Amino acid sequence: MSKGHFYEQVIETSQISLELGSMSLSGEERRELTVLVSKNIHAVVLDTVLSELSGEDKKTFLRNLSENNHEKIWQHLKIKINKIEEKIKKSVEETKKELLEDIEKAKELGK
Repeated sequence: MSKGHFYEQVIETSQISLELGSMSLSGEERRELTVLVSKNIHAVVLDTVLSELSGEDKKTFLRNLSENNHEKIWQHLKIKINKIEEKIKKSVEETKKELLEDIEKAKELGK
């Protein structure tokens, strides 16, 4: 079993981290925002996946998720959802765009 989230190999969030790092924030504020970003992305991924699955398939997915069994999660998702990796990437990219826009607005307000 792997640590971390099952989708980490298909998403990229370094741009958000860099933008947060460029803001005038305390270490604690930066950590809190990083956690919020992570939770937001996690919710988006779960919503993307669950909206594509039937009731029984949702139960299987959630069981595999609770066991943190990345191999089983991907096996199941790839069988049940066409182009799931692309769907996750697209959802996360949309969310990242919104978050980066919010960060830019916050920077402008902080000037």
